Amino acid sequence: MFAWLESTQIAQWVGLSLWGYPMLLSMHVIGLAIVVGLFSMRDLRLLGVVGGLEPTAYLSLNKLAWTGFTINAISGCFLFTSQAMTFISSIPFLLKISCVVAGMLLAVVIQGKLQRELAEADYGQPLGNSMKLLALGSLCVWIGAIVAGRLTAYL
Repeated sequence: MFAWLESTQIAQWVGLSLWGYPMLLSMHVIGLAIVVGLFSMRDLRLLGVVGGLEPTAYLSLNKLAWTGFTINAISGCFLFTSQAMTFISSIPFLLKISCVVAGMLLAVVIQGKLQRELAEADYGQPLGNSMKLLALGSLCVWIGAIVAGRLTAYL
């Protein structure tokens, strides 16, 4: 199946055209900057490392983060087609995908929990320790996804 995927017209365009791979890789980096940038800033805010925006501000940025993820997922699928046989057996690539899935699952959990805690809490009341633990886990898996993604190119 993966050999067939590499032989499709889209995979050939991605892998052999002058602009296919660079254009898709650029889109992938833009999507990464949006999704990981927003979630990392949210996580650092929930951990108390940075101030500035109140946690409620990140609720309204959720759609933008999902847009970044969509850009990443689409461009990533196209990039995958050009080297499917290589990527499917690459430990760093599989680790990256696992971290991305974990990161997005944590994003859903954090957003839901954040909405509930902010609705129930008095304004300015600190968030619970479970939220900090979720934020730390989220930050770790996004860092893991980035590192594993970079290692995919070299290992």
